[in-house]
Amino acid sequence: MNIVVVLKQTFDTEEKIVIQNGQISDDGVEFIINPYDEYAVEEAIKLKEEHGGEVTVVSVGPDRAESALRTALAMGADKAVLVDDESLFGDEFTIAKVLAAVAKKVGFDIIIGGQMAVDSGAGQGGPRLAEELGINHVSTAVKLEVDGTNVRVERDVEGDLEVVETSLPVLITAQQGLNEPRYPSLPGIMKAKKKPLDRLGADDLGMTADEVKAKTEIVDQTLPPKKQAGRILSGELAAQTSELVQLLRNEAKVI
Repeated sequence: MNIVVVLKQTFDTEEKIVIQNGQISDDGVEFIINPYDEYAVEEAIKLKEEHGGEVTVVSVGPDRAESALRTALAMGADKAVLVDDESLFGDEFTIAKVLAAVAKKVGFDIIIGGQMAVDSGAGQGGPRLAEELGINHVSTAVKLEVDGTNVRVERDVEGDLEVVETSLPVLITAQQGLNEPRYPSLPGIMKAKKKPLDRLGADDLGMTADEVKAKTEIVDQTLPPKKQAGRILSGELAAQTSELVQLLRNEAKVI
């Protein structure tokens, strides 16, 4: 079974966000595997252990993303692909196009990724990639079973469960609760240094920057306003209600 895991390197969730000149500063920032993608890596390794095959982890990003891929290799993935060509960086539209080209190049039976990236929260990556490849996809999986070419997925739907049955090839996105990711062992870390990691660019994928040009543009970025102290209204209920409406309209400007 050829299993492909798509992952993104993101800020550590404990990092403080600093914005300079409308851009998020990454000076001194610690980067990690996107937490939802870590569930995807673990599930891929479990599938390999149960059914055999090979796990390939793929990322699109700068040179520093190699550390996230090496971590996945240390967990038990077999090989990695890093698309570190800046001409292929962009929004969800761009990344889906690039990942689809990589998936076709390496081959796949099942693709697993996180249900969203914690830095953007868009949740578009998996569905867009499945659409590019013309395969079924099931999102927010909390249980995955593969029997031959048959796939059974339990997915989280607003606190309830939905069971979806489909067949390979398929793309699955992982939700918290799917598994408990393992820690890389010392032997795993040592082996990861020798596992293959290919670097691909536009020429390798037969793509041009114009073909995958981003459809969106970030004009500006700002931090949310600091929380202000709350106010306690007093007096008769009717007077409080009237004052509350005026504050919401004139100060908060939400109505």
